[in-house]
Amino acid sequence: MKIEKIEFVCSSPSLKLCPNEDIPEFAFIGRSNVGKSSLINMLAGQKGLAKVSGTPGKTRLLNHFKVESAIGKDSASSSWFLVDLPGYGFAKLSKAQKEKFEGLIQSYLQNRENLALTFLLIDSRLEPQKIDLEFMNWLGDNEVGFVILFTKTDKLSKTQLNNNLSAYQKALSASWVELPTIIPTSAETKYGREDVLETIGEALREIEKGC
Repeated sequence: MKIEKIEFVCSSPSLKLCPNEDIPEFAFIGRSNVGKSSLINMLAGQKGLAKVSGTPGKTRLLNHFKVESAIGKDSASSSWFLVDLPGYGFAKLSKAQKEKFEGLIQSYLQNRENLALTFLLIDSRLEPQKIDLEFMNWLGDNEVGFVILFTKTDKLSKTQLNNNLSAYQKALSASWVELPTIIPTSAETKYGREDVLETIGEALREIEKGC
């Protein structure tokens, strides 16, 4: 799949204020220091599209970017939304703020009818984290389809990356019969970009077949 055009549409503080255009949405979420903005910019091919901050937890709204892409050699351009969700975890927020953002995330993931797939970003350098595993189980319990994107893989050797992948697969096996798809990525080297875009393209093709 090839992205032809992408532009910021709006930031929404609630689900009811999100765009009402009936096109598929692909959401990106992860802990607040996982490198989400950098990865989104890498996928889009635009460095300044999603704002990268040195302070974790700056994304506090539902950010919609409209994408026009070609999903096949002979197919017409296809429209979809890339949605940048607030992060979870280490952001320095009050209890009330955390509950507000958790409610916003859960409301979107549970109730957004045109959500096609969620990409959950995980820092590849870390051993399996309880907060991430709990969030994955919540997604599974709520039947939210997701793919895991391992970020920052350029910081690891091939052996280290394989070991960390195996550790996550082992941890997931304790709760999951069928393991989620895992795609290693790097915003620095663009590693995994084509795999992520093809995953989106495949989902779009399946949606078109079902129309």
